[in-house]
Amino acid sequence: MGKHFGNLARVRHVISYSLSPFEQRALPNVLSHGVPNVGRRFASQVLKVVPPLAIGYLIYSWGDQEFERLKRKNPADYEHEQ
Repeated sequence: MGKHFGNLARVRHVISYSLSPFEQRALPNVLSHGVPNVGRRFASQVLKVVPPLAIGYLIYSWGDQEFERLKRKNPADYEHEQ
């Protein structure tokens, strides 16, 4: 028959290493290293991300208010009509 799915092609000069799943630690040092690392990364990126988002939100809200204001009729234009 044919080759099995894992052996369809022969790849040369590729070295792969593996470790037994019983020897791996799934979540090592998550609380001691992971949480402070997330805080450090967040603090380093806040000043790069928040100002453009805030400016974009302010421009969007101003544009939305201006659109709502401009789509209404001006009552002063119709005061002298009967």
